[in-house]
Amino acid sequence: MDHCYRHPDRETGIRCTRCERPVCPECMISASVGFQCPDCVREGSGTGHAPDASRPRTLAGGAVSADPRLVTKILLAINVVLFIAVSSRENLVHDLDLVGLAIDPAASQVVGVADGEWYRLLTAMFLHQEIWHIAFNMLGLWWLGGPLEAALGRVRFLALYLLSGLAGSALTYLIAAPNQPSLGASGAVFGLLGATAVLMRRMNYDMKPVLVLLALNLLFTFTWANIAWQAHVGGLVAGTLVAIALVHAPRERRALVQYGACGLVLLVSVGLIVARTATLT
Repeated sequence: MDHCYRHPDRETGIRCTRCERPVCPECMISASVGFQCPDCVREGSGTGHAPDASRPRTLAGGAVSADPRLVTKILLAINVVLFIAVSSRENLVHDLDLVGLAIDPAASQVVGVADGEWYRLLTAMFLHQEIWHIAFNMLGLWWLGGPLEAALGRVRFLALYLLSGLAGSALTYLIAAPNQPSLGASGAVFGLLGATAVLMRRMNYDMKPVLVLLALNLLFTFTWANIAWQAHVGGLVAGTLVAIALVHAPRERRALVQYGACGLVLLVSVGLIVARTATLT
């Protein structure tokens, strides 16, 4: 296996179509045929093409950034800050976790998404109570998020993360008992895991490691107690579908396919939420 000419520690099976130097997902820039390295793109900036034609782009068409983990770091920081806040004020969990419809004993009032607290579908994605829970999820976010953010670009990576998490929340809201609380970034992380499998397939990498990791996580999902399997499955399906659109969209219709797929996943998630709300109210 070759190693990226800019990152010698990273293996890659992709070469620049112009100079044939090996490039990793962070460095590769989508071209009309294959991929080019940043150096060849810069050298070709005076060829008479439009400015955007020479601008470094990721595999999915996003802008190449100086810090390919910036969004990953911000998402991780939000999770950690909320974990610290919850540790300091435990009642905060009851205000932000995902619950369909229940009576809050402390306040003697009805709470939940079906009662109009739609924000719980999103806030629950960043909420953790146990140290082992946030540790596993943040390790997954860091390991999977960095390479995906580099390959997709910041905006597309953020869309992937949020849509995966929302889909996980929507499926949990639809299937789980309305008074059963749920929280955690697992749905979003499972979406990243599905997207990683799609990206590795697109790059012709060895699929065995990611498939083994996925199988183990699914095994834990359905055998361990107190795990919201609905969030894991919803996030995995949404992340996989969004990633397919992001990395396989034809160049000439890239924006239409990518925006359309993200919009469709969002529409389905909202549809599930509205349908469940109608049955609870």
